[in-house]
Amino acid sequence: MRLLLDTHVVLWWLADDPTLHVDIKDILDVEPDAYVSAATLWEVSVKQALGKLEPADLPDRIRAAGFRELPMTSTHALAAGRLPPIHRDPFDRMLVAQAQCEDLTLVTRDEYIQKYDVPLLSV
Repeated sequence: MRLLLDTHVVLWWLADDPTLHVDIKDILDVEPDAYVSAATLWEVSVKQALGKLEPADLPDRIRAAGFRELPMTSTHALAAGRLPPIHRDPFDRMLVAQAQCEDLTLVTRDEYIQKYDVPLLSV
């Protein structure tokens, strides 16, 4: 299964947070096709600049976690801009668009994302 991880899922996985169910953690530990979007690194960097996330090396830790990197393309940007206005968060809209464009299953707990026509693995 090809997965795209929402930002909170990546953060929970990195922190070994019990919020992330052990079954999902086990999948992420062995799934070779689990992707982290450049939008996630962008979101983490923005939140760090606002003083909302630590540690300082968090983006580097995400990059080093072994997940596949998914760049943002103009196709993704256009698709995100054309989504119905269910979700206002630009980072989450980008993840939905990327999952749709790249035929990925989006791993999330976000109730607004779950209203889009996108394959989901709910956590």
